[in-house]
Amino acid sequence: MSSRILLSILLIGAVAGLAGCAADSADVTSTAMGNPITGEGIPNPAPNVTAKWGQLPAGRTMGTSAGMEIDPTDGHIWTYERCGSGSAGGPGVNCDSNPVAPIFKLDRNTGAILANIGAGVMVTPHGMHVDRQGNVWVTDFNVNEAGTKGHQVHKFSPSGKLLMSLGAPGQAGNDERHFNQPNDVITAPDGSIFVSDGHSGQGMTTNQAIEEGRKKGLTGRIMKFTADGTFVTQWGQIGALHGEFRTPHAMAFDSRGRLWVADRGNHRIEIFDQSGTYLESRYMYGRISGIHITPDDMVYAIDSESSPTSHPNWRNGVRIGRIDADWIVGFVPPFTADTRPYQGAAGEGVAVDADGNVYAAEGPNSMRFAGGPFTKYSVGAGQ
Repeated sequence: MSSRILLSILLIGAVAGLAGCAADSADVTSTAMGNPITGEGIPNPAPNVTAKWGQLPAGRTMGTSAGMEIDPTDGHIWTYERCGSGSAGGPGVNCDSNPVAPIFKLDRNTGAILANIGAGVMVTPHGMHVDRQGNVWVTDFNVNEAGTKGHQVHKFSPSGKLLMSLGAPGQAGNDERHFNQPNDVITAPDGSIFVSDGHSGQGMTTNQAIEEGRKKGLTGRIMKFTADGTFVTQWGQIGALHGEFRTPHAMAFDSRGRLWVADRGNHRIEIFDQSGTYLESRYMYGRISGIHITPDDMVYAIDSESSPTSHPNWRNGVRIGRIDADWIVGFVPPFTADTRPYQGAAGEGVAVDADGNVYAAEGPNSMRFAGGPFTKYSVGAGQ
């Protein structure tokens, strides 16, 4: 089922509900469209769950993930796992201490491994992007014990050749030459590179904490570079005003060329032009870790972080809407989780293929409930 067909079905249902109900319009709309906080009453366009998806290396301990992307050249899936780490890959087990190749290309139909690249380059892969040429970009938001890796953005060819690295290896900072826990990377059609930087702001829940974070030089910003890696501009700081961020965790472009930023700690999406001018926001998608926008401008945002303490009542899962309205028209539910009663656990990265199948990269909060690092939600049995 494509996202366009899904939208048509939902609109027909909404019109039918309006024609057949004598309640006031606000009640009818709520009944027809369901509850965006819990997902109740909202259609699930990909109800068939394949946990532990992917034909992964036998005998290898698989770690968590947060990245999932569609290759625009052939439609297959790029993702990674954190070299056996069950956490976010800090001290102990990570891709420096266990330097296996963390990045996988998987056949979207069979889950078979088509490529496995990136060994020995990173500490903890985080954000992921595949550009129009099929090159794979990954952010590394941790640092190794030797201080020689981390806080960088890496560009790989489809075969695994390291083509470019941005940032000073192993060095955190807040100027134009350094990153401080870079979350995600994306390229525009003209080749411009955008990096969302700063993972720590999501835990700052008071004005005092925000001010202290700023004084420490911690970041919550978007950085823009030319295609060859030359710094152009940056915007944002840790905060809650428009154009500020408490962990800009993921990014996506819509068909209009607008940059959507998942501002996880502020429970919203912020939308900008490519010069950094704030345009508008979305608030109906939860505490968002990953975002994917389809060619026909359907937004898929995955909430992996809502919990009884971080975002009460909001259920984890994938919320779906159009770019032109802050409204949810589809919902893919989470796994049941005893640590998040009624809210469940879902992944951090999300991608959607040409058939409407949804793929999730399972992070530290969801992997033990999902059973593995990757989950596929299919529109029909066997897809």
